[in-house]
Amino acid sequence: MALKLGAYTACLHDHTLTEALDVLKANGLTSVEVNTGGFIPAPHCNVDLLLTSAKAREEYLAVFAERGLELTGLNCNGNPLNPLPGVGPKHADDLRRTIRLAGLLGVKHVVTMSGTPGSDPDAKYPSWVVNPWDGVYMDVLDYQWGVAREFWSEIDALARENDVRVAIEMHPHNLVFSPVTLKKLVDDIGATHVGAEMDPSHLMWQGMDVVACIKWLGPLVFHAAAKDAAIQPGVDIRGVLDTSFTRVPADAENKVPTGYGFWCNAWPENPAWKFVAVGEGHDVAYWTEFLRALAEVHPDMAVNIEHEDAAYSQTEGLALAAKNLHAAAGAL
Repeated sequence: MALKLGAYTACLHDHTLTEALDVLKANGLTSVEVNTGGFIPAPHCNVDLLLTSAKAREEYLAVFAERGLELTGLNCNGNPLNPLPGVGPKHADDLRRTIRLAGLLGVKHVVTMSGTPGSDPDAKYPSWVVNPWDGVYMDVLDYQWGVAREFWSEIDALARENDVRVAIEMHPHNLVFSPVTLKKLVDDIGATHVGAEMDPSHLMWQGMDVVACIKWLGPLVFHAAAKDAAIQPGVDIRGVLDTSFTRVPADAENKVPTGYGFWCNAWPENPAWKFVAVGEGHDVAYWTEFLRALAEVHPDMAVNIEHEDAAYSQTEGLALAAKNLHAAAGAL
């Protein structure tokens, strides 16, 4: 068995599904992950149709198979615990529907985020606690973990019922943003079908040792992303926790939604860190060790490129990442 190298097709959102798959195939990739809801639309997966039609599911999977590709993951990144009525309930419903769809399609992994509740039962907005040295923030965390335990116990049961494993991306501004918080969630609810999606980029800029994280989590690593990050000169005065982002103008093109009426903000001109194409932040030798650690957990794990490097076009960045990932795999 060998690791399955592929890509998450969100970066090709303006391509049809067949066009996106042809791009992946041309880059020698065999694994595919598509979006099914949450923060962003799902142009490559008609969830409603596929949930209701066995024929549609058969035809959908055939599109991958006829190109020698495998659908290895459904991605539903969002904030299912968000107290905003237009965000949290929608993202939670998207996740439940995605799990059911994965079961029907025979796709074993659903990628998502843990979410972040508000600070208390009356809170309007989510509240991310970074460092609870002040006792009041421990009170907030106690409340938030209570909300998370209730929701994720339900999700774990639903995943088990559908023979699907839910892989949480450890993403800052979520309650689960590190291996320690991931394991806390799993242990708190006695999860059997909830684990980690190993996206190294967020661990990189937080200063973690990614290979050590993989080895520490071990079998809790279900699925992986190939996404790089690089610390920038701006870190000298910003540190890695920085709030100097700015709002994107309402009439701007290519805004990225985070919920109804809410959008991703613009980065500062001299950021502390940024996402880069695989190989641009860490060399091929680093990625070889990343893949080696994943293979020790599960030798045929899916590792899907997530391209978010603004310095390259969609296809250029994906091609560069694929080239470096193939080189890293070749050195195993």
